[in-house]
Amino acid sequence: MSAYKVVNLMEIENSVGDRAPGLEGRMARKHLESRDLGVSHWRYTPNFRAPASHRHGEQEEAYIVVSGSGRVRLGDEIVDLHLWDVVRVAPEVVRGFESGPDGLELIAVGGPRPEEGDGELADDPWPEQD
Repeated sequence: MSAYKVVNLMEIENSVGDRAPGLEGRMARKHLESRDLGVSHWRYTPNFRAPASHRHGEQEEAYIVVSGSGRVRLGDEIVDLHLWDVVRVAPEVVRGFESGPDGLELIAVGGPRPEEGDGELADDPWPEQD
C-alpha cells in the first residue's frame, strides 16, 4: 500500500448501475487502496426514496450533504437534511435516504469494516410520519 492515493470520485464507475434508476453510487475504498477508510459519493434524483435501507455490523458511517436536500431514516425516526448537514450513524442503526425536490448528493465516510463487508439490507419499511 502506498503512503497516499488521489482519486476522483466522479471517475469511479457507478456501482448501482440499472438496479435502482434514480440513484448513483461510487465507492472509493478499493480505489484509494485504503485499509481503514471508505469514501463514497451518492446522487439521488429529485423526490427519490432509496428502495432499500441498511445497517452494519461494525462500520460506523457519516454522511455529508453536498448538494440539495432530503430526509434520512434513522431507525424509527425521520430527520430533515439540508446543505452541509453531517449525520453520524452507529453501525446497528437502520438508515435510508430520500431526496427533496432538488435532488440530494451525499459523501459517505465509513470506518474500518471486515474484509468480507458487514452491510445488511433492512426489510422493515420507513416509519409513518405524523
